[in-house]
Amino acid sequence: MGTPLGDFIRAKRDSLQPESLGLPQRDRRRSPGLRRADLASRAGISVEYLTRVEQGRDRNPSVAVVNALADALSLDPAERNHLRYLTKITGGECSAHTAPAPPRLHVRPSVLRTLRLLEPGIAVVTNRLGDVLARTSGYEAVTRGTGLLDTDAPNVTRYVFTDPRARTFFADWDGVADEQAFDLWLGPSIENHEWLTAELASTAGLDFTRRLNRHVVPPRGVLELDHPEGHRLRLLRETLELTDDAQQLVVFLPADAGTAQAVDELRHRSRGGLRSIS
Repeated sequence: MGTPLGDFIRAKRDSLQPESLGLPQRDRRRSPGLRRADLASRAGISVEYLTRVEQGRDRNPSVAVVNALADALSLDPAERNHLRYLTKITGGECSAHTAPAPPRLHVRPSVLRTLRLLEPGIAVVTNRLGDVLARTSGYEAVTRGTGLLDTDAPNVTRYVFTDPRARTFFADWDGVADEQAFDLWLGPSIENHEWLTAELASTAGLDFTRRLNRHVVPPRGVLELDHPEGHRLRLLRETLELTDDAQQLVVFLPADAGTAQAVDELRHRSRGGLRSIS
């Protein structure tokens, strides 16, 4: 049985063309990408050992090997961080033999006070599983009528993969779906990850599972929304990691004058203040 670490290394190897790394072009192969022998040579490890890592038969590669593989695959900083994280959970440091359980949903009072200072801006506190834990009135204004906040416990990931309205609301639905699937790997614990993925795998189907297992680090560019009231919103995102809580505070800023005007119009039609489920 494979591991998240082995799956990621194999996926990156398959996505690389030898000539992009200065290697000679080989004869036509049955499988795409970089040969296992070429990656092993670049990383300074044996093909046999690389095979064991990719197949999940070696779950504890050393820091030196992990760094060598990152260099050999020409990973960018975000991909390197993901590789280190997958090494950690594959080695068992984040896993436990307990039943999966929902994540903690409490938001610290100081975080709520910070969020209140951002009113009437667009801001939200979520965890990596996509649970919307607290939000400003501005966030409610730009999501009103989309179905995202219709439930008592809204979850962005569940909404993206199970609500047909999400494919209209998010102009680049594929990009957002990749982001939400990737973030599940960064959940508060491996148990939390399994809890939500088990639910979504049965309802969202193969598309969700494919995105989850290919380990593509999303670029997270400008977020484009098609609001039901006819506005195209282009929003920049600034994220503050609340590491101790396994949560994040995300602030959305208009990327252009047209978006700023549209957001003002939506806010004026919406009433309300800070909302928190905790």
